[in-house]
Amino acid sequence: MATPAKVSKPEGKNNHENADEQADKEQQEAIEQIDEVQNEIDRLNEQASEEILKVEQKYNKLRQPYFQKRSDLIGKIPNFWVTAFVNHPQVSALLNEEDEEALQFLTKVEVQEFEDIKSGYKINFVSIYFDSNGYFENDVISKEFHLNDTGEPSSKSTPIKWKNGKDLTKKSSTPSKGGRKRNLEEQESFFCWFTDHGDAGADELGEVIKDDIWPNPLQYYLASEIEEEGADDDLDEEGLEDEEEGEDEFGEDEEGEGEDDDGGEDEEGEEEG
Repeated sequence: MATPAKVSKPEGKNNHENADEQADKEQQEAIEQIDEVQNEIDRLNEQASEEILKVEQKYNKLRQPYFQKRSDLIGKIPNFWVTAFVNHPQVSALLNEEDEEALQFLTKVEVQEFEDIKSGYKINFVSIYFDSNGYFENDVISKEFHLNDTGEPSSKSTPIKWKNGKDLTKKSSTPSKGGRKRNLEEQESFFCWFTDHGDAGADELGEVIKDDIWPNPLQYYLASEIEEEGADDDLDEEGLEDEEEGEDEFGEDEEGEGEDDDGGEDEEGEEEG
């Protein structure tokens, strides 16, 4: 009985499978190497964050005397802070007439960063100092942001001791300056922000005060004056343009009259001839 011949596998198929295995192996090795490189990048990023934190802490201390000097000078300007708030496009949208009246007693705004600023949340965000006023009894009301025991951002604030009938956080139908009654659907008071602790990690008003207004409040205090100066400049430019247009028209008329005069003289000369 004849022995059956052995059937060999196609050589091309084996080569293809070997090539795929080799490609998979090289890809896996590349992924592992990329992971190692990424770990080194992450390590340097972490090191950079620590160095940046040290620099931030250093310069935060160096800035404090200047912040204090600025606050002392601002205290000499009546209604500085309420003017800065009213001139800020985002904050002004949160203010109603009664809020602005209450904020006229505001004499100082101060943002204090805690010594450990790495998380970015452990910040005494707003500390507002008021003279004695007709709205509440506190000398200071504040809102503070930090990380709680679970590592989540949270906030707390000073309870506002409102004087009788002056609680702006309670909507009422009291007449406004223009005699119009506030209805129950009107926007809530700016001071509701002090009792709002729903999402401390995304407190837009706090971020605006800390990162935008606090670094340079003077630019917002002067914003209305700058706008007025710009409007005056525009009016002056328009006036100059109108004058120039008038001069051009007047000049054209003079030239036309001169031509008529010359033409008249020529005609008279011809008649005499």
